[in-house]
Amino acid sequence: MTVGDFLLRRLQEAGVGHLFGVPGDFNLELLQQNEDGGYLRWVGTCSELNASYAADGYARLAGMGAVTVTNAVGALSAINGIAGAYAEHVPVILIAGSIPLRSIERGLGMHHTTGDGTWDRFLGAFAQVTAAQARLTPSNAATEIDRLILTAWREKLPVYMELPSDIAYLDIEVPAAPLVLAEPSSDPERLKSCVAAIASHLSQAKSPAILVDEDVDRYGAATEVMGLAEKLQLPVAVTGPAKAVIDETFPHYAGIYNGKASAPQTREAIEGSDCLLSIGYRPIDGTSGDFTASLPADTIRARGHSVDIGEDNYQAVTLREVLRGVIDAVPQVSSRATAYFAAGTSAGAHADGSAKLTQAAYWETIQGYLRPGDVLLTDNGTSYAIFGFRLPPKCTVVASVIWGSIGYSVGALLGTLTAAPDRRHLLFIGDGSFQETAQELSTMLRHDCKPVIFLVNNGGYTIERGYMGKTSDYNDIAAWAYAKLPKVFRPDTNARSFVVKTVADLEKALSAPNDSLIFIESVMDPYDAPASVIHSSNNGAELDYGPRGPQHRGNAQLRPAT
Repeated sequence: MTVGDFLLRRLQEAGVGHLFGVPGDFNLELLQQNEDGGYLRWVGTCSELNASYAADGYARLAGMGAVTVTNAVGALSAINGIAGAYAEHVPVILIAGSIPLRSIERGLGMHHTTGDGTWDRFLGAFAQVTAAQARLTPSNAATEIDRLILTAWREKLPVYMELPSDIAYLDIEVPAAPLVLAEPSSDPERLKSCVAAIASHLSQAKSPAILVDEDVDRYGAATEVMGLAEKLQLPVAVTGPAKAVIDETFPHYAGIYNGKASAPQTREAIEGSDCLLSIGYRPIDGTSGDFTASLPADTIRARGHSVDIGEDNYQAVTLREVLRGVIDAVPQVSSRATAYFAAGTSAGAHADGSAKLTQAAYWETIQGYLRPGDVLLTDNGTSYAIFGFRLPPKCTVVASVIWGSIGYSVGALLGTLTAAPDRRHLLFIGDGSFQETAQELSTMLRHDCKPVIFLVNNGGYTIERGYMGKTSDYNDIAAWAYAKLPKVFRPDTNARSFVVKTVADLEKALSAPNDSLIFIESVMDPYDAPASVIHSSNNGAELDYGPRGPQHRGNAQLRPAT
C-alpha cells in the first residue's frame, strides 16, 4: 500500500471514523487519498485549534480522535488543544503534513518553517505534550504508524506524527492483518499478587471507600468500579474531572470529593476511610479544595497499568483485570450501612416568572431540563455550576477541568456531536469563552447538528472578576448579538434562537422542540455568579498572588452575596 493509504487504513481499523482539520499544501495529498479511498469522513474546521478541540471531544465518546494540519503554522496552532488532551488523558492522533523529505535531506529552505535550516524543532515541541512522536519515512512508516496509534490507545494520551508531503504516495510493504487494539496482558504473578493484596486490605477494613478520577472513564472501568462497590457495599466518590463517570443514581454514589469544598458526608466517606482505593487520582488546586484534600494513610493508588499498595509497587497489571480480579476475590457484604448522598442543585419552582433572571434561578431551571443520556459540555466560568447538578443515568460530562482552556467546549461540542449524533448535546458556556472559538458554530450549522447551546451573556470574564478586576476593563468584552449568530453563519438555517431575561423567558425557550439547533442567550448581571464559582476564584487569587497581592484592595474582587 501507499504510506498514506496505510495510515488511513490503520486509523479506520482503530475505530476512528472521522478526520478533523484544516487543509494546507503539505497535507493535501493525504486529504486527497482519504477522499479517493473513502476511509474517514472529513470534518473541516475553522481553525487548527478548534480541530484539536473537536478531536478531543470526539475521542472522549468514540475512544480515539484524529486531526490533520499543515507543517508548523498548523501544528503550533493546534498544540494548545493537544496539550489539553495530554493533561486530560485523551488519545488524539495529530498528523502534521510536513515539508518534503527531499527538502529535509538536501537542506532546502521551505515556507511554513522558521527559515533557518532546522527541521526537528516541532518534533521537540510536541515531545513536551505527547506520549510519542515520529517523522514518517518509507522505511519506518509501517512500524511507526502502528507504534503511535497503539501508544495513544494504550496510554490514553495524544501522539504526534509528521508525514512528509512527498512520501504519502510511495508504496511500502505493510502487514496484511488488521490492527488490533488490545491491552498488553498482565504479568500473571503480579496480577495475582496485586489482586490478593487489594482484596485483603478492602475485606479487612471497617469503612473502605473508592475515589475515582477521569482515568476510570478513559480505561472503560466504570462498570467494574460499580460492581466492586455493590459487592462490598462501599461509597464511591469522584473528582471534578470524573463527573458522571459513575452513575449518579447509583445507590453507593458519594458525590464529588474536593477537599474542604466537598459536601460533609462526601469528605467523611473519603477522609474517614480506613482503606481507600483511589483510581487515577491526580490532585491539583481545583480538584483538591486548594490542597486541602487529605487521603487516608492506607490508600491504594491504582493507575492504568500499575498499582501502589503501601511499600509495594505492582507493574505490568491492567486496571480492568485488577478490578475484575478483586471483585471475584472479595466476599459479598450485605450488612454495611449505606448512606444516601443528596443532590446539590435541584429543579426549583419560581413564583415570579417575570423577575429578572439570576444565576441561581437559571441553574435551578436547567436542572429540570436534563434527561438520561445527555452529553453535557461546560466551559470554564459560571458554567461550572453544572458540577452541582445531580445527573440522570447515562449522562456524559465533557470539560477541560485540569487544562482549563477557555473556548475548548465549542470545538469539543463539534467532536461529541460527530461521535454520537443520536444523543442530545447541551453546551453551557459564558460569553467570554464563546468569543474565543465562536466560529465553529458555523461548522455545526453546516453539518445540520442539533445541539442546545446555553450562553450566559453577562458582559465579560466573570470567573476572572472573582480573582481580580471586578470592575476593570480588562475583564470586559465586546457586546455581540449572540442569538443572531446562527443566521449570520448560515442565513438559511432553521435554528431556533432566544434571548431570555426572565425565568418565564427561559422556560418558554426550554419548551421548544429540539428538531434543530437551539441557541439560548441568557442576559444576566455581570456581578451575579454561583457562590461556588466565586469562592473558587477568591481562593485561587490567594494561591496565585499571595498575601501581598492586589486582590486585597477594596472592591477588587467579585465576592459572594452576604
